[in-house]
Amino acid sequence: MRRGAAMTMRSPTHEGVLRAAAKVAELLPPTPLLPVDVGAVTVWAKAECLQPVGAFKIRGAWHRMSDLSEADRRRGVVAVSSGNHAQGVAWAARRLGIAATIVMPNDAPEVKLAGTRALGAEIVHYDRPGGESRDEVAERLVAERGATLVHAYADAWVIEGQGSSGIEIAAQMERWTGGLPTRVIAPCGGGGLTAGLALACPDAEIVPVEPEGWDDVCRSLEAGEIVAVGLHAPPTACDALQTLATRPVNFAVLKERCRFGLRVTEAEVRAAQRVAFSRLRLVVEPGGAVALAAVLAGKAPLDGRTAVVLSGGNVDPAAFAKVISSAD
Repeated sequence: MRRGAAMTMRSPTHEGVLRAAAKVAELLPPTPLLPVDVGAVTVWAKAECLQPVGAFKIRGAWHRMSDLSEADRRRGVVAVSSGNHAQGVAWAARRLGIAATIVMPNDAPEVKLAGTRALGAEIVHYDRPGGESRDEVAERLVAERGATLVHAYADAWVIEGQGSSGIEIAAQMERWTGGLPTRVIAPCGGGGLTAGLALACPDAEIVPVEPEGWDDVCRSLEAGEIVAVGLHAPPTACDALQTLATRPVNFAVLKERCRFGLRVTEAEVRAAQRVAFSRLRLVVEPGGAVALAAVLAGKAPLDGRTAVVLSGGNVDPAAFAKVISSAD
């Protein structure tokens, strides 16, 4: 096994999150933590949709790729993504001078495809509606090119990098409320962000949120073991959260720190997008709005030190305009 592949086998740690946070702090300003009232309670929204690539994924990509050896950098990287991780990897690759190849579904939102191309990455499509395995496509490219796979969530470095957002949340919450967060509610696909937040904020309750039907982490937490998404999962606008199953490196953290997960409907997601736009003046994509959706729907307990992650804002303009102009 190549060194770059072997490195992914380690477990993520709190110390690794702190190191990732220090690296990110040298590169990017903290994203805002914005107050929004939900009933009589103030909730604090972490605006990761304002990152240079429009999503938190830039954190894990930078931590992972900046730690690659010079030899691994020369061989390039491969990633699999519907768009947000793709842009995070492409952004880091361009800054580090690394060739990046991204395996993306042929039905990915055009705004995400265009953003990835603009950052200079090579895109290799796979047929998601036709059932083609994106992992098999990526594995073939890694073998052919000797590249390093930068996994979207099942990688210790990526988990630690995503957790850097939790270090920022803790510092911002302490400044504005006088105490650390008691609860962090976050969108969840494969569990990279939620596992990272759990490591970053060991005293806070971490609550993953998924769209209905794409609730593998909720099912896994309920079963006590990894359970995949069910057969014939329904269509969802949350393309960033269409993960079939979490992985052991993520679940090892989640099962110890997450008591439960939450599910939201497509209508609840659209309502959250409208609230983020009207009250926070933020453009948030469907997958990035699921945690806020759970809060607005009354599915999550709240107090004055609850943080909600708005994880991404890469949404098709026409689709977003349709959402915010409707009232379903």
